[in-house]
Amino acid sequence: MFVHITGTGSYLPERVVTNEELAASLETTDEWIYSHTGIRSRHIAADDESTSAMAVHAARAALASAGLMPEQVGLIIVATSTADYHAFPSTACLVQEALGAKNAAAFDLQAACTGFIYALEAARGMMQVNPCPTLVIGADMMSRIVDWTDRNSCILFGDAAGAVVLEANDVPGGIWHAILKSDGSGAQLICREGGSRQRVDSPCKMHTLEMKGRAVFNFAVKVFDEVLCGLLQRSGNAFGDLACVIPHQANARIVEAVARRMGVPLATFHMNMETTGNTSAASIPVALDAAVRSGKIKDNDLMAMVGFGAGLTYGGILMRWRGKAGQPKAAGPSA
Repeated sequence: MFVHITGTGSYLPERVVTNEELAASLETTDEWIYSHTGIRSRHIAADDESTSAMAVHAARAALASAGLMPEQVGLIIVATSTADYHAFPSTACLVQEALGAKNAAAFDLQAACTGFIYALEAARGMMQVNPCPTLVIGADMMSRIVDWTDRNSCILFGDAAGAVVLEANDVPGGIWHAILKSDGSGAQLICREGGSRQRVDSPCKMHTLEMKGRAVFNFAVKVFDEVLCGLLQRSGNAFGDLACVIPHQANARIVEAVARRMGVPLATFHMNMETTGNTSAASIPVALDAAVRSGKIKDNDLMAMVGFGAGLTYGGILMRWRGKAGQPKAAGPSA
């Protein structure tokens, strides 16, 4: 049995915040931000939007792409670090209700920016036991947790959701290999205080994301190389066999450093962070949806997705894109 991605979808909030707009309140410029990150703008959710609402938009688009109805879905996994509620109910349960996916189990998975990769592999493992159509969603509203006075972090992030439909069949291809890893020794490099470590009698305050940028950059370059080379070695492939690599859209300079380190062409890496920023768990599925709909990823292409983030977590997926061959039914209209 092979597990294929049979539908993709994404959602970006309507509001676009440019570097120039940020520069009006921060000691920075568009040139400085772009030269250090490759980002020119990002989408920011409206005050009345939520992570679950963004996830629902992306999920509906993915279901339409796969030609499935919500009641056919048996499992929903939402990878997020910015759930609607602090602990429970899960964002996935809110998505399940909003979609009308009445037959689906639902839960959240938290592995920060690597969350979508972790969720894909968790879903693939569960589908070996119960091969039901599955929705895997990456959704994050980073604008609600960043410190908008910290120019070193707030310039990086945006809001978005991306989703895929997974289906199992006997057509060779789909997800072949996965590498999931973590390094808890770097837990404090990207963190957000609060949770059970905070005493119930302590003053209540809004906790924002804190990040040690240079250390994170160096970590990301190292593990990106490690994961991608590991996936190729396991499969017996070379980098030249890859039609496309979709990285976590954290910083264009990270991807450029990886390409130099590996001695491979930058053009193979699909990047869209120039107009989205870092959307955490949403970044890979949003970029994947764009690549699929633009025709950059074609039937029978060998492709990889690589993520890294807080935890520290990192990992990757290698798959053979099968297009309609991996889809046992006629596709529905694109959303």
